[in-house]
Amino acid sequence: MVTQTKPISAVRTTGIYCRDGCSATPLRRNTMHYPSGVAAEAAGYRPCLRCRPDRLPAAISGNGVALVERALLLIAEGALDDETEDALAGQLGVTARHLRRIFEDHVGATPAFVARSRRAHFARRLLDESDLPVLDIAYAAGFASVRQMNRVMQSVFRFSPRELRAKRRDADRLVADGGLCLRMPYASPFSFDDMLAYLRPRAIPGVEHVGDRAYHRTISAHGDPGAIEISDAGDGRHLLVVAHLPTMQSLIDDVARCRRVFGLDRHPAGGTPLADDSMLRGLVAARPGLRVPGAWDPFEVSIRILLGQQISVPAATTLAGRLVQSLGTPVRGLGALSLTHLIPPATRIAEASLDRLRKIGLPEARAESIRAFARAYAADRLRFDAAVELPAILDALQELPGVGPWTAHMIALRAAGQPDAFPAGDLGLRRAAARLTGRDTVSAAELEELSEAWRPHRSLAAMHLWAS
Repeated sequence: MVTQTKPISAVRTTGIYCRDGCSATPLRRNTMHYPSGVAAEAAGYRPCLRCRPDRLPAAISGNGVALVERALLLIAEGALDDETEDALAGQLGVTARHLRRIFEDHVGATPAFVARSRRAHFARRLLDESDLPVLDIAYAAGFASVRQMNRVMQSVFRFSPRELRAKRRDADRLVADGGLCLRMPYASPFSFDDMLAYLRPRAIPGVEHVGDRAYHRTISAHGDPGAIEISDAGDGRHLLVVAHLPTMQSLIDDVARCRRVFGLDRHPAGGTPLADDSMLRGLVAARPGLRVPGAWDPFEVSIRILLGQQISVPAATTLAGRLVQSLGTPVRGLGALSLTHLIPPATRIAEASLDRLRKIGLPEARAESIRAFARAYAADRLRFDAAVELPAILDALQELPGVGPWTAHMIALRAAGQPDAFPAGDLGLRRAAARLTGRDTVSAAELEELSEAWRPHRSLAAMHLWAS
């Protein structure tokens, strides 16, 4: 569920919930404990204004219940912004009644309540950290109107948006030199440097740029170009997001994509059996904050992986840059961030001629494979959201020309965010496993057998092996 990093205490007599360590000292007999802030809110409590438990980072965890975790990932990406609980349940292959029941059992709130809480807390962060007008905040947080936001904020916080803004502290407000600046909380430990080290050589030239201390990328905001910058706040608790956007509408979903790129909604290995595994525990101890990187756009990362088949990472990056130059949409005014283009959409790559793709340096078979992938993606024959389970994703991908097990697992790992994807045939993984086991070589079949002990966290295990 959407769990906080520490337990939540709620006080019956005041109707307030607090984080551990709050200076308030209620009588024990008046105190209830909840696994998360959203569970306390569903029970009728509001967050404490002193310790601000609503600022604790949310992480996706369903107490081991895969259906709940998949549903929460979909909600975190906006699945209930425009759809109903019935539609969400249909995506997951269950009835809405069953989904609500299992949420009540394991989350302490219905899916609709979780989605409403998500919007309310995002709006609260904008009220604290920005000077955006209340109307803009309502649309940025996914509300249909200011009236709807007022009603929800009163329900969750017992104050109106304007009253909440009046209560913000001087240290809450962030000011950026151009753009809107927001804090993005995470559960420690998290290694920003390790994440940048992974993303830097794989950044698509023109679309992404990874500097020494920040990640930059172009985005499309309701059809118009914009840019996002992500850096480390330096406090061990937040990343900083600076958004340069033509509109703040649906900003909540853009921030969700930022979280997905940096793997912030997944726990590090310290909270998994990997930390006690005889083969991996040394790697986990060396890099406790390592996370699995995700994707801003599943199609973009998938194309980058397809370009990288059987060639080096730098060579694949060069090809990705040529593809963007040839088929991407140029954008102006972002040269200072080393950004020049939007990624080409699936339809444009699907319709590109083989001759045009060959001119960027692709062999004909690879060019046809990329076109086939783009056609399938554009036609919605490929789905990478959390409603689709790993075997179905792998099967759908391997039906396409030029997509084998390695490619399918790599796309599932990064583009689809599947926690148990594991490209056992990867040479880097096999070399790392050979060093750790003291063998001369480890075959793909042998590594597949070794990885059985790491389920259902094999994607994170792969990251630790690569980092070693």
